[in-house]
Amino acid sequence: MSGLILLGVVVLLAIWIIASYNRLVGLRNQVANGWHQIDVQLKRRHDLIPNLVNTVRGAMDFERNTLTAVMDARAKALTATGPADAAQKEGQLTQALGRLLAVAENYPALKSNENVKMLQEELSATENKVGFARQFYNDIATKFNIAQQVFPTNIFANMFGFKPSELFEITDAGEREVPVVDLSRK
Repeated sequence: MSGLILLGVVVLLAIWIIASYNRLVGLRNQVANGWHQIDVQLKRRHDLIPNLVNTVRGAMDFERNTLTAVMDARAKALTATGPADAAQKEGQLTQALGRLLAVAENYPALKSNENVKMLQEELSATENKVGFARQFYNDIATKFNIAQQVFPTNIFANMFGFKPSELFEITDAGEREVPVVDLSRK
């Protein structure tokens, strides 16, 4: 009789370990998917930036530093690896873009240019999508990290080689500043 109880306990423990492992695998895959969604939106953003810069370049000849700063920040953002590095480099790109859009507001020809308006709207929509993708990623990464850290799953998470996911967060206080950009059609 005690042998059956022991066997029952072992079977329940094995089922629990398998279920915990499968849950962690599922969460890890959701984290990977969340990162890929951010990556897709960042690629879209990176593809829009040269079009915007080329559209405003002719009208902003003496603003070369602003245009160069945007393209340099874009080049750095393209080399980002992992959420922490991407957050830092994308923050710099966001600041440079904010300055570009703010400076573009001083040019009446640009404010009335349909291509500039369209690119600004696309960029704004993409920024929103990036924000939502980051939020989803951080939510699922946090859920994954918690699942690895709670007892007794933490014992098996370590044994099976699960590692906590990095969060996509801003570490530099200067990057938290919101650029002042007026995209209204005055």
